[in-house]
Amino acid sequence: MENIGNYEKAYEMTENDLKIIRSLQDGIEFESNPYSKIASDLGMTEQEVVDAIKNLIDKKMIRRFGASIAHRKIGFVYNSMIVWDVPDEKTKEVGKIMASFKEVSHCYERPRFPDPPYNWPYNMFTMVHATSKEECEEMAKRISDATKIKNYKLIFSTREFKKTGVRI
Repeated sequence: MENIGNYEKAYEMTENDLKIIRSLQDGIEFESNPYSKIASDLGMTEQEVVDAIKNLIDKKMIRRFGASIAHRKIGFVYNSMIVWDVPDEKTKEVGKIMASFKEVSHCYERPRFPDPPYNWPYNMFTMVHATSKEECEEMAKRISDATKIKNYKLIFSTREFKKTGVRI
C-alpha cells in the first residue's frame, strides 16, 4: 500500500487477483507444482500466478496460507479436546510444555466459568488426534506427568464438521 500523508492508499485488486483468490479458497492440490493447474485454468503462466500471489501477500490481501489435514482419512479417528485446570500464574509455562508435544495440534487458554450453572474450572485446552481412545488417554497422562497438572478431562469428538475458509 502506498502512504499518502497519514493514510494508506488501498490496493485495488485486479480481476486476475480475484480469480486467483477464488481458485485458492477451496484449497490447492498436494503436489510438486500446485499452481500449474490454477495457471492453466486461468489462462496464465505458473510464474504469473506465483508472482500475483506474492504481490497479494505483500499488499496484505492474503495474510496467510494454512494446511488443513483430513486426519480421519489418514487413520486418526479418535480426537480429544483435553481441558485442564492450570493455575493462572502458570499458564504460559505450562502452555509451552503442552504445545511442545508433537501430538498436540492446538493449545490455547480460555476463561474459566467456575460458578453455577456452568461449573467449568478449566482454562487450558489441548487437542490431540489418535488411532484409539486409549492412545488419547495415554497422551493426556504423559502431558499431565510433564506439567504436574492433575485436574483434567478428555472430551471426545463424536463427528467432524467440514472445515471451510473465508470465501469471496
